[in-house]
Amino acid sequence: MREIQLRAYGKINLGLDVVRKREDGYHELRMIMQTVGLYDELRMKMIPEDEIRLSVNLSFLPTNQNNLIYKAIALLKEEFGITQGVAVKLNKRIPVAAGMAGGSSNAAAALVGMNRLFHLGLSKQKLMEYGVRLGADVPYCIMRGTALSEGIGEVLTPLPPIPPCYILLAKPGISVSTKYVYQNLKIEELTHHPDIDGMIESIESKSLKGICDRLENVLETVTIKDYPMIQDVKQFMIDHGAENALMSGSGPTIFGIFRKRSAAKKALEEMHQLTFIKQAYVVEPYNVRRR
Repeated sequence: MREIQLRAYGKINLGLDVVRKREDGYHELRMIMQTVGLYDELRMKMIPEDEIRLSVNLSFLPTNQNNLIYKAIALLKEEFGITQGVAVKLNKRIPVAAGMAGGSSNAAAALVGMNRLFHLGLSKQKLMEYGVRLGADVPYCIMRGTALSEGIGEVLTPLPPIPPCYILLAKPGISVSTKYVYQNLKIEELTHHPDIDGMIESIESKSLKGICDRLENVLETVTIKDYPMIQDVKQFMIDHGAENALMSGSGPTIFGIFRKRSAAKKALEEMHQLTFIKQAYVVEPYNVRRR
């Protein structure tokens, strides 16, 4: 049967602000999202049996309806009355539960894959509308690139690509619950908010310095208190040549932005000193306009 391969790219947050807690319990956000060149690989193919078969290279990840890939396929199968089954092999490289939207990106890739496999003719906008039913980050993971994200994350405004740079990603060997972070965020006690508008201006004027000067994430007020190692990694990256460093999303992945690949690679090599770092990569920003 026909098989297609897809890449599900991870993201970082160059800026993350929580504006308020809504009456429905969700938090209203203003974020600058950036896709990076670290990706999971999905191989998808049609099978005669009316079922969804999912296999993953990491044994601790679910392969049933608790996996967003499964949910994405089931959503479009039901929506379009598709009776053929789908088999998916997922090779996961994006750190799990780490603030890089790995699960959301997998769901986004699965929606794109279903559209291709079954020739559904869905536009990117329509796929994004289906995506928001699976999770707030899924529409962005379909769109990719650099974007302002508002609302609960589903209101997206594309931005120009950020200037060329190199990004060192580091995931400590801890897991941080997104729910816990938001529950413990004291919005009323925040004395400072990220300069999201200034970040947008810096992106539009292609000022890497302006971008790096404005890296800020209010969720660090929760995570760094509980996991001081996050601050240690940020300082390590800055000490080893990063223009600046920040935690992505609700953590615990930290990223540093470097002007030169050689400096980022050297910092990566030196990172073996930090024995609690379990995954680390040097990547570049993913520029959707190049593809």
